[in-house]
Amino acid sequence: MKQLLIKDNQYRPKSDFCEVRDIVNHIADKTLAELEKEGIFVFPSSVRVSEDLSNDQMILQSYNDKYVSGNVMGFLGVGTQRIVIESRFSRDEKDYFFQYLLEKVLKFPNFINFETSVNQDDRLFSLLLFLFPMYLRDAMRKGLFKTYICRQYNDGNVRGTIDVARHIKKNSPFIGNIAYSNREYSYDNYLMELVRHTIEYIKGKNCGRKLLSTIKDEVNQVIKATPEYRAGNRKRIIDDNIKNVVRHAYYHEYRSLQQLCILILRNEQHQYGNGTQNVYGLLFDGAWLWEEYVNMLIGDEFYHPKNKTGDGAQRLFAGNFGLIYPDFIGKDNNERIIADAKYKPLNNISGKDYLQVLAYMFRFDAKKGYYLYPEADSLNDVSLVLNKGMTYENNVSKREDISVVKCGLHIPNDMRNYTDFIEHMEKNERIFRQKLLC
Repeated sequence: MKQLLIKDNQYRPKSDFCEVRDIVNHIADKTLAELEKEGIFVFPSSVRVSEDLSNDQMILQSYNDKYVSGNVMGFLGVGTQRIVIESRFSRDEKDYFFQYLLEKVLKFPNFINFETSVNQDDRLFSLLLFLFPMYLRDAMRKGLFKTYICRQYNDGNVRGTIDVARHIKKNSPFIGNIAYSNREYSYDNYLMELVRHTIEYIKGKNCGRKLLSTIKDEVNQVIKATPEYRAGNRKRIIDDNIKNVVRHAYYHEYRSLQQLCILILRNEQHQYGNGTQNVYGLLFDGAWLWEEYVNMLIGDEFYHPKNKTGDGAQRLFAGNFGLIYPDFIGKDNNERIIADAKYKPLNNISGKDYLQVLAYMFRFDAKKGYYLYPEADSLNDVSLVLNKGMTYENNVSKREDISVVKCGLHIPNDMRNYTDFIEHMEKNERIFRQKLLC
């Protein structure tokens, strides 16, 4: 097994990737849209949910004699080669920070042990399983997936197209039945069968039934909707779904669910790459995880508009012009605060970041703004006071009433184990909240 550990948003010499050349040949300079079609699962859906990812972004991009990694964390593999992308804010060999974000934001149980597991494939498979309830729940908010399917019959009640060849084969000599096929609108279709096979597969895994108990109603609906389920049809159902990708915009949640189910079930066939040269992987948007994590810490005191879902849309101008989505808007209208979550180091917060937050502060009459970022080096917060006046008139001076603060949440490193990491993180979270809400 050949494995390479890298960080997100990192430049590495191309020579470092020699032992994982097969993976690099599959993913280098390819967009997320291209890689998702090849079997790499991106969470959340890059276009639908995440503001910080787009389909034209890349996991590894060539830059002279180096590769630069993107804003994602996770696992990639081809054959016996693996690439693990960790958070750049974890300085330890164990990426406790990434694990902590997954547990907090996605409610992953902490028995996915990142500390002791030496098998990245087992870790990846566990993550896929624990994503399934979330994706099934989201998809079934649209109701059961229903589509046209072609069914074959052989009886005396003809209500479709007669299949001459099959009729001769099955009904010679003639005994009163007619072989025919009919196109019907049905819940028991290729996709719902795929979901049913995934449910049955998860039931046989450790903690599978406990996991499915969190979506008991959805599971029961799928089982009732798939009376044609046969365990021996699994390979055919997988192949049918690979050929028939859900494309209708209304069912985009089912498209993600379909991709996840295929990835889970193909694990049984290929054991994640052993004996095959297909690329596979599971990637998480680091910026999205960080923003949702911050929302868990301060969401009781801040509104949290969401761009991709359209929740909490605001406008800069009267007449419904200038659509904006600030990350966080303080609920106290007497001392309004604007906060922006940034998954980047302190020194990388600059330029357009300043202009964006100041525009939001002006729009909502806020005197104070914050950049909320993960801090790995124990640096002090930086307070920036807005200027007034112009150099042309030689009257530049600072304003005492408007400021923007780069406020970091310290990420502990050099921890002996994950339990110590959690203890220090919870202490730092309390300090972080106090700085914002004092």
